[in-house]
Amino acid sequence: MPELPEVETVRRRLLACLPGLLLREVVVNDWTVSAQTGAELNAYLAGRRVTGLRRRGKYLLVDMGRPAEEAGPASGGPAAGRPAAAHDGPSVAVVHLRMTGQLVFRPGPGERPARFVWEFAPAAALHFQDVRRFGRLWALAPEDETAFFEARAMGPEPFGAEFTPGYLRRALEGRRAPLKSFLVDQRRVAGIGNIYADEALFRARLHPLRAAGSVGPREALRLHAAVLETLQAGIDHEGSSIESFIDPAGRRGSFQEILNVYQRTGQPCRVCGTPVERVVVGGRGTHYCPRCQPRRGGMAAGSRSRRGAVTPPRTARPADWEALDR
Repeated sequence: MPELPEVETVRRRLLACLPGLLLREVVVNDWTVSAQTGAELNAYLAGRRVTGLRRRGKYLLVDMGRPAEEAGPASGGPAAGRPAAAHDGPSVAVVHLRMTGQLVFRPGPGERPARFVWEFAPAAALHFQDVRRFGRLWALAPEDETAFFEARAMGPEPFGAEFTPGYLRRALEGRRAPLKSFLVDQRRVAGIGNIYADEALFRARLHPLRAAGSVGPREALRLHAAVLETLQAGIDHEGSSIESFIDPAGRRGSFQEILNVYQRTGQPCRVCGTPVERVVVGGRGTHYCPRCQPRRGGMAAGSRSRRGAVTPPRTARPADWEALDR
């Protein structure tokens, strides 16, 4: 699944080619991609120029300006899809790639039918390919964006001002779920998925089955730093192309070439040489080094510690939290 680094890579690539282009029409070939009709999508998006691209967690946001004067039928505008009573203010397109979504920018059709296509003027198109068909497209007014994300109860952005070590410690406190489950929960931190959770826990030297609430202040500092370092490395390597991820130019990322544990079951740890092990946490394959990430501290319910018991999560004092915010 494309995670924060992959979506950020897509955003940066599209930022180099989309702004200023006029979106003539949204063509939907697979209507499971959106709950909105073609008329609704075109009312919000067609006949407008792209003004910017943003990211929220794993969501890509494309900002569109007001309807352009040159977007009428004489210029090949979106007469086929845009109703007379169209939304006349700026708008935002929201795309979630989900498991296998790919946004590919090219002037011609793709190898397989795209689930939707954005037709631009002059002749250019952005194709959304998605083998698993889980990706989604929304179109909305800017004033509705806050409610859209509030409904999804997303946590803070890892690179945002709200994601401090203190926030992380408070979010961890009292939780009995495994650390791996905590990290991939979008309500706690936005944008982290399977790959980067495994890699961040390795960098932090924390076992994925540790009870989240058992993490102490110093460990929280390590985990906070590891999350940011791992995500930044993913961005620097332009994403991870273990399976289907490609950027809008059709190029693969390279983060998979430096993975420490993810999908390296049985291979020697790059640090200590111990074979990497795999467990299932919350239905997700999870990879770790048993030596670099020892089973110490409170283990999540259902997992076995060295003594065969589950240690209850520890509770930090408020003073610990305040120190972490500094």
